[in-house]
Parts: sequence; C-alpha cells; structure tokens
Amino acid sequence: MLSYLWIGLGGALGSMGRYWLGGLVSDRVGETFPWGTLTVNIAGSFIIGLLGALVSAEGRMDPQSRAFVTRFLMAGVCGGFTTFSSFSLQTMNLVQGGEWLRAGGNILGSMTLCLVAVWLGHLAGSAFNTLKGF
Repeated sequence: MLSYLWIGLGGALGSMGRYWLGGLVSDRVGETFPWGTLTVNIAGSFIIGLLGALVSAEGRMDPQSRAFVTRFLMAGVCGGFTTFSSFSLQTMNLVQGGEWLRAGGNILGSMTLCLVAVWLGHLAGSAFNTLKGF
C-alpha cells in the first residue's frame, strides 16, 4: 500500500511540475505551437532515461533505493510530468484546424527529440554509474 502512496505523491508533484514548466514556456514563446508540452516531454524523457540507467542491473543503486526511485520518481513523478495525452490532443487540434505542417512538426519533433533525450539521459546515467567514489 505504501508503494501506491509514493506513486500518487510523485504523480501529484510531476503534474504540478508539468503545469508550471509548460506554462512558463508557453508564456515566454506563445501558444501557436505546443512548445510547452514539447519541452516537458523532452525533459521527462531525459529524466526517465537517466533514472532508468541508474536503476538498471548495472546501476549504482542498492535494491531498496532502486525500488523507491522506480516507484516515486519514474512511475510517479515522470508519469505525472510527461504529457503524451496533451501532446495527442494538441496534435489533433492542429490537424482539425488545418495546421498540417505544425501537426507534423509536433509529431516529428516530439518523437525525435524525446527519443534523443531519453538516450542522452541513459548515457548520463550510465556515465555516472562508472564514476569512482560515489
């Protein structure tokens, strides 16, 4: 039961972080393109890639920390933070509005940049795993 509490708390924090960062970016660059959602998804992809490397079998975390990070940070915070449902709705709205180029850019940008971000996060986490003295 405690696992659900940690996941729920992490999800609440992730959702608040998504709302804050998405709003910050949208306020700064406008809303003609969903830059806020794209930024959140890239950041979330990097974070989950980093954490995924740290909790892997080759990672530096002990089993107890691994379980907490997997539940609280990955399932909870990252699950609440990333916004694939928002991405899908915004892309559909762009298509329905006849904004085919922007919709395609959102799909291509989100898929490419988020995959690159999760890969870079994984590389960063793997590099950290090899450091001595931590």
